[in-house]
Amino acid sequence: MVITNESSISQSLASSNKLLDAEVARLVQLLSACTPQDGVAGMSIPGLYIVRYSESTPDFIKTFYSPSLGIVAQGAKSIAVGQEAYSLGRCQMMMLPVALPVSLKVTEASPTEPLLTVRLELDPQKMAELVLKVYPEVYPQGLPQVSQWSAGYIANTDINMINAVSRLIECLQNPGDTELLGPLILEEILIRLLSSPIGIHAAEMGFADSGVHHIANSIEWLRKNFSRQIKVAELAKIAHMSISSFHEHFKAVTSMTPVQYQKALRLQEAKRLMLSRQMDAATASRLVGYISDSQFSRDYSRFFGASPRRDIAKIRNTLQ
Repeated sequence: MVITNESSISQSLASSNKLLDAEVARLVQLLSACTPQDGVAGMSIPGLYIVRYSESTPDFIKTFYSPSLGIVAQGAKSIAVGQEAYSLGRCQMMMLPVALPVSLKVTEASPTEPLLTVRLELDPQKMAELVLKVYPEVYPQGLPQVSQWSAGYIANTDINMINAVSRLIECLQNPGDTELLGPLILEEILIRLLSSPIGIHAAEMGFADSGVHHIANSIEWLRKNFSRQIKVAELAKIAHMSISSFHEHFKAVTSMTPVQYQKALRLQEAKRLMLSRQMDAATASRLVGYISDSQFSRDYSRFFGASPRRDIAKIRNTLQ
């Protein structure tokens, strides 16, 4: 009798895996059709991006993510946030509850099997609305206490999440579906996220009294005022925390200090100014809040791995 039960369980698992593999293969086909070229492509559905890379990258790519959910359909990548590093592969999802400067490295990709990732930006207000619908069902006894935070959270996806994402991508083929069905499927994806093992961390985005929400407010101030001299006491006040508590929570949620976060913002904005507006390094550094040209050059070189002049020249050459 035990053998029969074990055999039935094995057959059921094998059947489930086949169904999941088939659904993932459908998603890969849909994503490939949407993004024939490498890069990050914004879709007609606001906040939806598809990422494609046909080869691994030797170095980390510096970028900036809004609060978001990323789902890998094919390939693998590494993401570094401050002092934390994450590996993300096929059928895994990663949720970032706050806006963060990140470093991305493609670790598994080829022309025949490129890295294909779906990224959805998360709206804290929308999350707050859905929490009121989802959590009385998921946690009828009340929300569990969150005692430990992280910059990012990883979990395996299931066939229902992959299926929902596939249906969302299919909507892109029909403008009417994008407008009418897209928002409904997006809501389904968020509900499935909230119901997942990492859902409580996503839910914190919408709780006005959560530590994550308070830190997000201070981050929003930093993003709007990154060129100003930072005052930790002011940031702590925005977050409604003591200075010591603010330091602890900020480091837990972002894996970096406020000063490190501000520096990353400044350097990425300086790079954008030099690339998009043809600015020289001295002008760009002044606009983002640097006083010393030499300090800017040192920080830039450490952050991007090359001096401002060499880095910008290399990027422009690759674009020609």
